Amino acid sequence: MAAKKQTYEQAMKRLEEIVSRIDSNELDIDSLSEKLKEAQELIKFCRDKLYKADEEIKKIIS
Repeated sequence: MAAKKQTYEQAMKRLEEIVSRIDSNELDIDSLSEKLKEAQELIKFCRDKLYKADEEIKKIIS
C-alpha cells in the first residue's frame, strides 16, 4: 500500500487501523506478520514525508 501514491494523512489513518487491529487481537499469526510488514512500510513512508517537509521548511526559513 505504501508504494502507491498516498498522502501522509492516508498513511497515518491506515497505520492507526493496523495498530487498532493488533491491539484488539483481531489478527491471526499469518495476518499479524503481513500487517506488521505493511505498518513498517507505512512508518517509513511517513518518516520520509516528515523529513522532506522539515528540509523544505529549513530552506524557506534560511
